[in-house]
Amino acid sequence: MSASRVAVRAGAAAVLAGASVAAFSPGAAAAAKGDRTAFTIRDPRITESSGLAASTRHPGIVYTHNDSGGVPQVFALGPDGRVRAVLTVGGASARDWEAIAVGKDGRGRPAIFVADIGDNLGGAWPYVTVYRIPEPSRMRSQTLRATAFKMKYEDGPRNAETMMINPRTNRLYIASKLFGGKIYEAPAKLRTGGFNVMRKVGDAPAIATDGAFSPDGRTCVIRTYFGARLYSVGAGGRPGEALTSIDLPMQKQGESVTYTADGRSLLVGSEGTNQPVHQVPLPEEALPSPSPSASPEHGGAASGAENGRRDAGGARAGLFLALAIAGAVGYGLLRKRR
Repeated sequence: MSASRVAVRAGAAAVLAGASVAAFSPGAAAAAKGDRTAFTIRDPRITESSGLAASTRHPGIVYTHNDSGGVPQVFALGPDGRVRAVLTVGGASARDWEAIAVGKDGRGRPAIFVADIGDNLGGAWPYVTVYRIPEPSRMRSQTLRATAFKMKYEDGPRNAETMMINPRTNRLYIASKLFGGKIYEAPAKLRTGGFNVMRKVGDAPAIATDGAFSPDGRTCVIRTYFGARLYSVGAGGRPGEALTSIDLPMQKQGESVTYTADGRSLLVGSEGTNQPVHQVPLPEEALPSPSPSASPEHGGAASGAENGRRDAGGARAGLFLALAIAGAVGYGLLRKRR
């Protein structure tokens, strides 16, 4: 990583963090009381964890990946944060990987999707790519051949860091970043030839950095550097009405979120070395009904955490966004510029 890139990231992170603390220090304190550290990513190969996805096939496993450059790999983390397997994505490139989600392939088998959807140069890439690999039945390091899907937005190129897959419909959604964020829906069936056109179906919060659907498909969440917004999911499977805002712990560069396998908490992570992954309890209205369907041992982060759940209250105030916006613009335009 070049010195200029490090300087840009550090400066932007300082501005964003300063704005957040200045505007919402009481909220930050409240978040610190409710969350706990699920595990810490200490593997030296993982320096820019930019996405999280809880496995539905392997209890206790959470997938992550680096942001850009290097070998295209997915790391399978155990409940203690240690790497249990490295899945090399054959036939893929790692230009700007920003998100990961679990879903199914065309025959209904478990699959892992990785989104190469970052575009910090203001529309420099005419299309972006989502890669799909089979989720292995055995947790061991191996190379898995990728299926590539080329994606185009109906209204032109844009930067994005959020990809979500509805577990009920297996449909893919992307949320754009920076101002006027939108949620885009992929075709019901992705094709490998030509382009898959993403169409606008809703609004997304500004500075969206990741998102996920709940395991039961009833809700979804989109996070930013400063907090998260919880949405209901409509009958058609699309993100719908905003339900509430959720405070997140202060992080170096918070760019990842997933639900725990039992659907009762969020796991949120950050880029950087030796970064903790926090477990944040969900508010009452977001809890699965009638009962969790997954093991409470998942990720070491599901058992007992419901005792600390809280409703983080209303939406983030305008002052917060006003203070953060200058840093966010600079960060979004200059990050990873070579």
